Amino acid sequence: MKYTRQYLEELEDRTLAPYAQRSRDSRGRAYPDHEPAYRTAFQRDRDRILHTTAFRRLEYKTQVFVISEGDYYRTRLTHTLEVAQIGRTLARALGVNEDLTEAVCLAHDLGHPAFGHSGERTLDALMADFGGFDHNRQSLRIVEKLERRYPRWPGLNLTWEVREGMVKHETAYDVSDAQGYEPDLACSLEGQIANVADELAYIAHDLDDGLRSGLIGPVDVAEVPLWRKLTAELGVGDRGTLAQLDRHRLIRHLIGLGVSDAVYTTTARLEEERIDSVEKLRARGKPIIGFSAEMETQLGELRDFLYRRLYRHWRVVRMAAKAERVLRALFEAYIAEPAQLPDSVQRRIAAAEEPLQRIVCDYIAGMTDRFALEEYARLFDPAVRV
Repeated sequence: MKYTRQYLEELEDRTLAPYAQRSRDSRGRAYPDHEPAYRTAFQRDRDRILHTTAFRRLEYKTQVFVISEGDYYRTRLTHTLEVAQIGRTLARALGVNEDLTEAVCLAHDLGHPAFGHSGERTLDALMADFGGFDHNRQSLRIVEKLERRYPRWPGLNLTWEVREGMVKHETAYDVSDAQGYEPDLACSLEGQIANVADELAYIAHDLDDGLRSGLIGPVDVAEVPLWRKLTAELGVGDRGTLAQLDRHRLIRHLIGLGVSDAVYTTTARLEEERIDSVEKLRARGKPIIGFSAEMETQLGELRDFLYRRLYRHWRVVRMAAKAERVLRALFEAYIAEPAQLPDSVQRRIAAAEEPLQRIVCDYIAGMTDRFALEEYARLFDPAVRV
């Protein structure tokens, strides 16, 4: 038996929850495009995202530790894959569209610049008089405009639902600007899942990287109630050292607790509010997915700990300061003399399609940590060949 797109759409209709987004009910694409014979619209979107240059560049973009600090810490790519894995688990457990969830998860960080959040803050400051910089909006620019893979349209021509999930992406550190995508309505549950998966992934994995690096230790984390709960339940980590396998067990347990809590909490809300359609879920105006009050408090305490003891650790602050100097110098050099830019960027400048500052910002935002450091050396170190 062939599993055609029509059969897959019928399978979705029979198996997904009533509040799930069916691919055949998609609002479609900005430009007319045929749909493949053996993939749904959301499966195709996922595949288009995977093949982008922007997705491949995530391999050398920082999560917390600059790429030069070591090869074993999370990058934007590994983080994105971990978000997608958690997202698929949540989507399956809640009976919603796994393909749509995965597509949003895979695309949610495409617009992140080099050097993590410090890079984003630097570009936002540099672009303050020219519309600012936000990685959510930059992700949307990439899939709608900057990736050029088709002769008849710019971008990837993704479905409306994937683009909506990207632009409405929110976590404790990300505030969405959903202008043009019905900001008064809630996102699909699939898009909401990406928010929770992202938050759970970065909390757990930044903790893991912090422990692995030695910047924080088990004694430090012992001040966090959730950590004490994890170590007590597994019977590990109550001493000043932590074995590698025990660290892996604790991080897995943390993610498992978070996923289970989100599933039970969200299911209870769906039942209590009698959400039985996509329309009713959207009309709610705010996300329905989330953690219980207890888990929200516990994760908040862990998040605050990471901010104080890891993100503000003097070594991480040094990395951030170095990153700011690099990106600021590149931006100012390109603006002062655009002829230093590659031909492809100069063609955009000559076309005058957007202000020079935005075009330069797009170019810098696409850089990996490694390329930005190499470009800095090429521009400012006389001993390095251009």
